[in-house]
Amino acid sequence: MESDSSSLWFCSVCSVFSFLFFSFTVLFSLFSLLIFVLRLKLWCRCEICKAFLTSSWTKDFDNLCDWYTHLLKKSSTGSIHIHVLGNIVTADPGNVEHILRTRFESYTKGKLFSALLGDLLGKGIFNVDGDLWKFQRKMASLQLGSISVRMHAFDIVESEVRTRLIPLLLSVSGKQRVLDLQDVFRRFSFDNICKFSFGFDPGCLELSLPVSEFAEAFDLASKLTAQRVLAPSSLIWKAKRVLNLGSEKELKQAIKMVDEFAQRMIKQRREMGFSDRHDLLSRFMGTIDDDKYLRDIVVSFLLAGRDTVASGLTGFFLLLSRHPKVESAIREELERVLSATSPSSSDDRRFVSFDQMREMHYLHAALCESLRLFPPVQHDSKSAQDDDVLPDHTFVRKGTRVTYHPYAMGRMERIWGSDCLEFNPDRWLKNGRYIPESPYKYPVFQAGLRVCLGKEMALVEMKCVVLAITSQFNIRVVNPSQGPRFAPGLTATVRGGVSVLVEERGS
Repeated sequence: MESDSSSLWFCSVCSVFSFLFFSFTVLFSLFSLLIFVLRLKLWCRCEICKAFLTSSWTKDFDNLCDWYTHLLKKSSTGSIHIHVLGNIVTADPGNVEHILRTRFESYTKGKLFSALLGDLLGKGIFNVDGDLWKFQRKMASLQLGSISVRMHAFDIVESEVRTRLIPLLLSVSGKQRVLDLQDVFRRFSFDNICKFSFGFDPGCLELSLPVSEFAEAFDLASKLTAQRVLAPSSLIWKAKRVLNLGSEKELKQAIKMVDEFAQRMIKQRREMGFSDRHDLLSRFMGTIDDDKYLRDIVVSFLLAGRDTVASGLTGFFLLLSRHPKVESAIREELERVLSATSPSSSDDRRFVSFDQMREMHYLHAALCESLRLFPPVQHDSKSAQDDDVLPDHTFVRKGTRVTYHPYAMGRMERIWGSDCLEFNPDRWLKNGRYIPESPYKYPVFQAGLRVCLGKEMALVEMKCVVLAITSQFNIRVVNPSQGPRFAPGLTATVRGGVSVLVEERGS
């Protein structure tokens, strides 16, 4: 009898707890809905905020970035205010220089941004300010700036191109087999960045195109983290995280897989020794003993080195498929440089040296031009630490998020002229030589003190791929006239991938 009484009591307690939990969930959902309705109908009735909250902009635009571009073009200052997000969005180069250089200390990542990305990036370099950022920045600058590290990265990329990328393209060449080029580039760049960061080869680009649980978990974590930014209120995703519901439950599981992988890599490196290894993890381990901190740093570099390169290459070949004259010019430059620097060489002419690459000004211009139109990071935000006034006279209240928008800036006639929508590498050339633009006019790699340290390595990786592919293959997008539809994410990802047909040249 005593046992039965205990069981009844336990069941009663469970029932009460279940009822309370269910009631709380329902009440919170109603509260979240109330916030949404209040924001929609009472707090801000401006046309921009109503269009954002109701998603009515989707009637005319396939992508949020295109809608923002439309609004910024119409704005007399080149800035707009999304009140419901507490966000000022700008496409004005003067404003960009103001927040990234002139008032650098006043525009930080901020607590809100750090909270959004905190579960995935922790205290990594892209999610911190102040001393933590300065420490990691200094370390990363020393490591990534070294010639030995750059040559190590170049060797990794060249090996991946020779042993995996080219054989994969050959295996489908001329067979009318549709290939998702975006998926290929994501696999390629993931292999490279894992080798460079961890000294680990996930083998994503092997001929069988295997499924990598780590890569899938990393992709899902990036995607779900980015979706937090679009929530009308941070209370919604924070509550879902506390209650372990929906997308936040998925995010937690994905990050757990990323954490477990990183922990295995760190443990393995400590057991095997790291003093004679070249990967990024081993280099940082000589200075940092905190495994959680190491995890945050390396995962941040994984995110930056994988998704940005894959996105940049995807955009480049989308444009190249529509502009055969640019493709021909790249091939002609390759032949010209190879003939001038190694006229009697019988080596495989798909591959060039680091020094030969530096002589290819048209190739560099073509990549810069494609990144102007399809920047991997379409927008970036800072948080105002004080009241301020931007150079275009926009007032910024303390705590406001200020977002500069490279995607929109690349499409602004007031910045790039009447041919701003055209893919024209010649705009970067003077007497055949590449001439850089102001990084505040072209903030694809950020600018100021936070300018991307991996910029040169990323461009070299992209050049290796472009030269290897264009010298041996014709890549044709199945639907070249169809504009890309971007999926939510921290970097630009084409929804549904990019279907292409591959044909070996001369076959």
